[in-house]
Amino acid sequence: MAKEDTLVIHEIYASIQGESTFAGLPCTFVRTTGCNLRCTWCDTTQAFYGGTRMQRTDVLAKALAFDTQLVELTGGEPLLQPGTFELLREICDAGRTALVETSGEADVSRVDPRVHKIMDLKAPLSGESKRNRYANLEHITMRDELKFVLAGREDYEWMRKTIQEHDLTARTKNLLASTVFGKLAARDLVDWVMADKLPVRVQLQMHKYIWDPATQGV
Repeated sequence: MAKEDTLVIHEIYASIQGESTFAGLPCTFVRTTGCNLRCTWCDTTQAFYGGTRMQRTDVLAKALAFDTQLVELTGGEPLLQPGTFELLREICDAGRTALVETSGEADVSRVDPRVHKIMDLKAPLSGESKRNRYANLEHITMRDELKFVLAGREDYEWMRKTIQEHDLTARTKNLLASTVFGKLAARDLVDWVMADKLPVRVQLQMHKYIWDPATQGV
């Protein structure tokens, strides 16, 4: 059996999309197990280990059975598993809108061009800024999204500098600025963005305001 034929899955469920430009829309989430980063603010540490090895065909069938137009692969880090790339293609072939949420460290060059990539650029307070794979920016298009998760002013200043140095607005208009829940006040981030006229979309993790922030599977 080829390694692309199975994936280790933490959970598959349907909810609303809590982040990105698709926020608020019904979405099926396929959460893979395993991540090679350890961001200080990670809120899905439960997906680092364990999980269930499933046939890729079964993962696809279960994801499509929720009958949402949006299907997102997340983690963990989904692009660590070879089967992810084929699964994303199959989701697109099924007529669904495929999203993949990725850390920015994993290589995105093999992702089907029909997929909407939502890619982090890790700021200093994540503890993993050195792991950013800037070569990935060559594969970011106007359909994709770049996300900055910010824990304080230091991260904000880094984001502002990174947008300018890498001319990110020429790659995509979807630049997302998120706050680490409980660490950075959204009001402060809004004030900074407005003062600098920064071309970013401020976003909150909607699901953490609807449900208890520690709730899983939502």
